[in-house]
Amino acid sequence: MIKKSKLFATVLSSVLAFSMLAGCSSSGSSSSVASSSTSTAKPKKIVIGLSLPTQREERWVRDKDTMEKEAKAAGVELKVQVSDTDVAQQASQIENLISQGINVLIFAPVDGAAAAASVEKAQKAGIKVISYDRLIMNTNVDYYLSFDNVKVGELQGEYITKAVPKGNYIVMAGAPSDNNATLFKQGAMKFIQPLVDKGDIKIVTDQAVDNWEPKNAVNIVENSLTKNKNNIQAILAPNDGTAGGAIVSLTTQGLAGKVPITGQDAELTAAQRIVQGTQSMTIYKDTRELGKAAIIAAIKIANGEKPATTSTVNNKKMDVPSILLAAQVVDKNNIDKLLIESGYLKKDDVYKK
Repeated sequence: MIKKSKLFATVLSSVLAFSMLAGCSSSGSSSSVASSSTSTAKPKKIVIGLSLPTQREERWVRDKDTMEKEAKAAGVELKVQVSDTDVAQQASQIENLISQGINVLIFAPVDGAAAAASVEKAQKAGIKVISYDRLIMNTNVDYYLSFDNVKVGELQGEYITKAVPKGNYIVMAGAPSDNNATLFKQGAMKFIQPLVDKGDIKIVTDQAVDNWEPKNAVNIVENSLTKNKNNIQAILAPNDGTAGGAIVSLTTQGLAGKVPITGQDAELTAAQRIVQGTQSMTIYKDTRELGKAAIIAAIKIANGEKPATTSTVNNKKMDVPSILLAAQVVDKNNIDKLLIESGYLKKDDVYKK
């Protein structure tokens, strides 16, 4: 009986040992298969959503073209929506982009305050948001990508006050719905206001241009010229579109080229006016670099990385991590070097007669 018990114990031990060995071998085999399966799986394609406010201005056409090219080169999908300056339409388009399963949203708002609701919807869906060029207000935006917009205004203000240190000024600001417009004017007034306080400059018209529309700038300048009997020495125009509108009004009074006027965006039409002598300057913001930086940042975010930032900008709720690029003044003295030699514009187009 004792011998049988010993024999049974020996057999049982052998069976258990074999089972454990087989179990380990099986486990190792499964792990190897899983590892192999993981290593050969295709990475998930990144899908970026892009919401733009308009294509009516040359600079926004450039932004779109640049981002489409950069996305294609990087092998990511870019879904683009343009709202034609319609707040409600932009909100609807972003809901559509969210439903399509985008990973990151690049969002240039029509209205920076109204855009907060769309940001919150995107974030509830797990989508990170880059506020592009225009700052989205009063919400937790993930990143802000733009130029140093206070500095842009400072460049405009410094230029116009050096050209016209005394006299009657028309001061126009951009759309009230765009926080950038506030920053541009804030920067410009750092140079204009001290001369107003001194009594050298008189601001005879101080008005915002709804939706940045050139036709609204035409009306503002036309009314001011009439009211002041053409006694205007300088015009602060916030961008090239509004500068073009102002110049239409100046032309009807025979004043084009006689009243210094600022601009911004280095649009082709503005460059043409600068060489013709009807617009004094523009601000060169290389939107090729801005668009490229947006796609690079979006890809990093989609991959779980954090883009390098240069500073923060407060949107009345938080200090938004920001990537701010530099801008430059362009006038007749450096237009060839900055805009033509850089490949931004073609010489034949700029000097087209």
